[in-house]
Amino acid sequence: MTSNANRSGRATADLLLALMFVVAAAGVSWADHEPNSRCANYKPHPKGCVIKGNISRNGRIYHVPGKSRWYARTCINRPGERWFCTEREAQGGGWRAPRG
Repeated sequence: MTSNANRSGRATADLLLALMFVVAAAGVSWADHEPNSRCANYKPHPKGCVIKGNISRNGRIYHVPGKSRWYARTCINRPGERWFCTEREAQGGGWRAPRG
């Protein structure tokens, strides 16, 4: 027979494993502003500047953590891509927020 403590610990471990699987399947990194496995030549962000300036076929788009569904999928690794400290800074440089 298993003790309650062992069952509780097992349930917690199972729940954590399931959560890790769901997060990994969604392509979301634990630290949303850090690189994921598909980001080659990733440029780390300056301290406090976590808005991503991404260049795509749709133009120069900035992504704010928690506001853009594309944030976790965006790599800052191509020439011209950069980090911003504020949305105002991004907009002032000619970048736009994502549509939709």
